[in-house]
Amino acid sequence: MTAATLAAPAQTTTVKPLTFATLTHVEWRKQLDTRAGRWLLIVIAIVTAAVLAIMMAVNGGDHSFSAFVVGTTTPMALLLPIVGVLAATSEWSQRTALVTFTLEPRRTRVGFAKVVSAIGSGLALLVLSIGLAALAHLLVVTFRDATPAWDVSVQDVAYLALSVVLFMIQGVGFGLLLRSTPVAIVTLLLLPTLFGIVGGLVPAMATVLPWIDLGTAGEPLLFGGTIDAEGWAQLTTATLLWVVAPLTGGLWRVARSEITSA
Repeated sequence: MTAATLAAPAQTTTVKPLTFATLTHVEWRKQLDTRAGRWLLIVIAIVTAAVLAIMMAVNGGDHSFSAFVVGTTTPMALLLPIVGVLAATSEWSQRTALVTFTLEPRRTRVGFAKVVSAIGSGLALLVLSIGLAALAHLLVVTFRDATPAWDVSVQDVAYLALSVVLFMIQGVGFGLLLRSTPVAIVTLLLLPTLFGIVGGLVPAMATVLPWIDLGTAGEPLLFGGTIDAEGWAQLTTATLLWVVAPLTGGLWRVARSEITSA
């Protein structure tokens, strides 16, 4: 009698695809795990604390809540786009692009996860900045007899949140498009400055600048201004030029270009 040897059925392992929430969490961790990302957040915290300390010391600390908010959010507005750049360029600066896009081949999905994680970090910093401004104003009112002026409205906070969203998306867009941290940072900081200089030197640009310069169009968002219908139209066109276009080009480049380990 010949014994028949039956081969055991091969076991298959089902690999579940990464959820978008997992991707977003991973991209958020990357912002904190890199030395550059950590130090940039530390610099933002130090500058914000220094601004608050100076404001509390000058003029007896007699500043309104809105003035403290402007003081805490202005450094953040200047540095937040760089956080977005670092979030986008980490794959190439740390040479992890091949690993990342092997684990998740849908590159556009990774790009959007970077956008969402960057926005989340920006909004968290905004909440912290407003909280510190409120604490500073409360301290000067309580201990330095400053005049209480809680003059920040819900609309002001919503405008600030919108500006943070735009800044973070802009930073990620430039980072994905250029894929080099120093080049993206220099370009992001230099081009708006050049636009502002040209607008100030060329009188004919004065009427055109709000339509093509995000800093000019978004000024009311940062300083508690009001925006009429024309202002929203100007903000929309500037956003399409400086936020949507770089992000679209960056996502397209990441999706189409060859990914290597170097």
